Amino acid sequence: MAKIKKKLTTTQKRARKAAKAERQKKYEWVFMNGKQVKIKRYPTIDGIDVDEFIENNADPIWLHQNGMWEHIDIDEKQLSCKEDNEEIPSKITRIQAINATPCDLFISTPVIWQNTSHGFL
Repeated sequence: MAKIKKKLTTTQKRARKAAKAERQKKYEWVFMNGKQVKIKRYPTIDGIDVDEFIENNADPIWLHQNGMWEHIDIDEKQLSCKEDNEEIPSKITRIQAINATPCDLFISTPVIWQNTSHGFL
């Protein structure tokens, strides 16, 4: 005589369905050498690949802190230094140093601290 199959309870059905959904999130089926194989899915954030998400959303400070220098975009405006034929001053004031571009400060010129009635400038 055949064994009678017992029906699952509602809690068992919910648990089974949840486990199936979890497996589908964790693994995917692909074909390798003509056979169907289950492999782990690549991690994603909001459905986007992790590397692509970092490139789109990370700021330069975070990228620098985590050693991802190849992903930092540098504006050409920041890199453009003065032309070779322009005269470079030998000394600059503090106000000029504050308003200077990064290239101006890269050139090692001493800053003059001017004594005014309000204190040093």
